Amino acid sequence: MTPQVNMEAAQPTHMENAKGHMVPVKMVSERDKLIDQTVRQILDYANPLMSQIARFRGHSFDDINTLMALLSEDFGYVYRGKKGNVSFTSFDGLVKVEIRVQDYITFGPELQIAKGLIDEYIEEISDGLPPEVQTLLTRAFDADKPGKVNRSALYQLRRWPITHPKWVQAMAALEQSMRVLESKDFFQISVREDRNKSFRVLPINLAHAYEVEE
Repeated sequence: MTPQVNMEAAQPTHMENAKGHMVPVKMVSERDKLIDQTVRQILDYANPLMSQIARFRGHSFDDINTLMALLSEDFGYVYRGKKGNVSFTSFDGLVKVEIRVQDYITFGPELQIAKGLIDEYIEEISDGLPPEVQTLLTRAFDADKPGKVNRSALYQLRRWPITHPKWVQAMAALEQSMRVLESKDFFQISVREDRNKSFRVLPINLAHAYEVEE
């Protein structure tokens, strides 16, 4: 005898709302039910795609590392994994694959020491501060935003050819203040129709792809 299934018992009696409250299904409007159903259906399609992209990213990095190992053999070098930026272009010049390593920098307490040394340098010089340096200092240490720094301006300050001892000490403190918080690898594929046109990046978000647990 085939067992009878109570379909009504299988249906959920409550739905959880955005505040975590369990609401009886009969009190949820048909409009909200339809929205909920559509959103979840879209997610059901999106999750396999995300996992597929994540697997593609992993396979692509494996392929690149294998290629680098093979290329290294020609020079008697043992390749031990990715260390920096690398770019490969197809023989016809129409397809390009790039891996870029981006470091995320944070600044330690030495940054405040560097700022103090810069202030002392400004007090000591008699010929005035070059306008370009003054602009960079204003951008690097924004007085209107406590604790905020402009990384680009700080990097430019380090390249300024000033030999005053206080400035040299300040730049040394600035360099020591920089700490790599994390490094991320960005995988990018670009194509172009012919050699007279610019490359167009394929808009696949490989950097943030992840495997979705079933």
